[in-house]
Amino acid sequence: MKIPVSVKVLVLTLVTTGFYTMVGQLVPQKEVLPPEVVEISADMTTEEMVANGKEIFEGKGICSTCHKIGGGGANERFPNLEGVAVRAETRIEGETGLEYLAQSLYEPNAFLVPGFAAGMPQINKPPIGLTDGEILMVIAYLQSLGGTPTVTPETELSYAAD
Repeated sequence: MKIPVSVKVLVLTLVTTGFYTMVGQLVPQKEVLPPEVVEISADMTTEEMVANGKEIFEGKGICSTCHKIGGGGANERFPNLEGVAVRAETRIEGETGLEYLAQSLYEPNAFLVPGFAAGMPQINKPPIGLTDGEILMVIAYLQSLGGTPTVTPETELSYAAD
């Protein structure tokens, strides 16, 4: 009995599809949820802002994709942020650490750290799109890296959209 070519192709297609479906089910699945929107409230403490800022830094802000905190190492793509609060105070003469950090987030190419090329996106614009409140919390977190955070929910940044 001769089996028609079309039946052979159909059987091969079904076996191949079944095999890849089975293999696909063996791969661990990771559920990725959209980032939570963090609202800043007037009664939020600086410590809460730092904790939320860290979550945004590692999550929605995707900062940890390019920036490391500690650990050192050569060939870093962007500056290591360990102790950034101390460096921010002296980075640009006549500018406070808060002003420097805000400018670095809203206008990342305005001042480039020597040895590093431009490439960081504005985090208040797509694709990242952090709100002014979220950026304020990230600044609180960055200030906690080697310093004492000074931002509060009432802190106004000159770059903020208001």
